[in-house]
Amino acid sequence: MTWTPHATVAVVVEDDQGRFLLVEERSHGEIVFNQPAGHVEEGESIPAAALREALEETGWEVELTALIGFYVYKAPANQVTYYRFCFAAKGLRKVTDELDADIIAAHWLSLEEIHRHHQQLRSPLVLQCIEDYREGRRFPLDIIADAQT
Repeated sequence: MTWTPHATVAVVVEDDQGRFLLVEERSHGEIVFNQPAGHVEEGESIPAAALREALEETGWEVELTALIGFYVYKAPANQVTYYRFCFAAKGLRKVTDELDADIIAAHWLSLEEIHRHHQQLRSPLVLQCIEDYREGRRFPLDIIADAQT
């Protein structure tokens, strides 16, 4: 059996009212909440994947400001190991209402609202990334060396 990890990105975006941009989506037949997130495509840089996923899933253009962290998660539902690069970002502007097919809606939620949806979070990484962000965890973007660019 070949082990195939999944390279993913996620973006934590906070507005000036302390709300976070999350997506409500369908996953394995359930409705869950997640940061704008997804897989890195072949030939795509990690930062470019984060910008693309944010736009496709929320309709928002964002500017990456820092790397919050690198997270590893093995999903119990499918036993897949995900490597998540999570970025802090600033929302620039909403440019479209057209979202990926699995996305129900994009929401700006307070931390209290996110905690109320705790059972519906796609993975424990959703809250962990927000908590790390709120604790001020930041690494410069150039910590990611990409020989492709």
